[in-house]
Amino acid sequence: MAMTITEKIIAVHAEKERVQPGDLVEVKVDLALANDITAPLSIREMQKHGIEQVADPQKVVLVADHNTPAKDIASAQNVKLMREFAEKFGIPHFFEGGRVGIEHVLLPELGLVIPGDLVVGADSHTCTYGALGAFSTGMGSTDIAAAWITGTTWLKVPPSMKFVYRGERKPFVTGKDLILFTIGKIGVDGARYCAMEFCGPVISELSMDERFTMANMAIEAGAKNGIMEADQKTLEYVAQTGTKRKPRIYSSDPDAEWKEVLEIEVSSIEPQVALPHLPENARSVYSLPRIEIHQAVIGSCTNGRIEDLRMAASVLKGKKVHPRVRALIFPGSPKVLLQAEKEGLLEIFLEAGAVIAPPSCGPCLGGHLGVLAEGERCISTTNRNFVGRMGHVKSEVYLANPYVVASSAIAGYITAPDKI
Repeated sequence: MAMTITEKIIAVHAEKERVQPGDLVEVKVDLALANDITAPLSIREMQKHGIEQVADPQKVVLVADHNTPAKDIASAQNVKLMREFAEKFGIPHFFEGGRVGIEHVLLPELGLVIPGDLVVGADSHTCTYGALGAFSTGMGSTDIAAAWITGTTWLKVPPSMKFVYRGERKPFVTGKDLILFTIGKIGVDGARYCAMEFCGPVISELSMDERFTMANMAIEAGAKNGIMEADQKTLEYVAQTGTKRKPRIYSSDPDAEWKEVLEIEVSSIEPQVALPHLPENARSVYSLPRIEIHQAVIGSCTNGRIEDLRMAASVLKGKKVHPRVRALIFPGSPKVLLQAEKEGLLEIFLEAGAVIAPPSCGPCLGGHLGVLAEGERCISTTNRNFVGRMGHVKSEVYLANPYVVASSAIAGYITAPDKI
């Protein structure tokens, strides 16, 4: 029986020759992660039941990236709980302080996830690792606690949808625009509990950073996971992490069964902006009326990688952020921050009047470092623009790529780089 990439990875981890959509299977996990918001729930669940060991400490990852450095006493208590848990159970992959970055930037960068892996995380954007040709998905904290204890979890095999991208991209059109356009086309529930497999010549041309961005937002279409076939570019990325583990490359069989196949011609796609309050409200930046903003955010697990900062710097160089706008830069990891410093990007940002924050999730979920007040508007490279996502319920978040966010920060209203 022919299978898709997703089905093949699940079958291997379930120790079965084949699986098909709808099957309920128990699978071994290669990695189970949680952050400073979700890990405390998992840890307390284990404590409640008196669990004194995990199946494999090497396969547990704890990243304190949401509210750190601690914004208040509760945040400090959460990270303390994670730190003590890591020490007690001998977990080497605990990240805080100067080692911490955004979990979905940090883990691939460190080679903790490689092609063929099956990864679960107590964070919905765990689907990011599909860019490496891994199956990865988010789940609840109690499920993660169970995965830590047993080294396994259960899954319902999702049906797969195939998205084929062809054509030539216009200037300033990035992977972020392709996924926003796709979500705008199918809606936020258009791939509900499906695997979104991205392929075609345009995907092959994308950088790894852009692929991570696309896979990251599969959840915004309701998908179980997003995935791409690992290619030479993937293997080169993995090799430079220094990992000693051997990638397992899977591809979908030619006669695999798809729930749906969508062909997307990219030549007519312009830089996209998703209007409040859903990612599906995507439209061309050139079609928008004048929408004034108060904040511009460049960072997050969607667009906090070095290429994203290069895009923003290419627009901000020699220009000034509008005096009414706060421009906030969040490098995705210490490595990204250091690389940005070496390339002179930080100097460009500072001279433009932007604020450079430590690697973290920042204001993406309204935690700290840029929470919005009532009536404020923000254009952001993040992945969600739900009501109250970044602060007050009467604030607004617009999603876009780093080029558009940077040019909007200069203009004071949402616009494209070629319009400033």
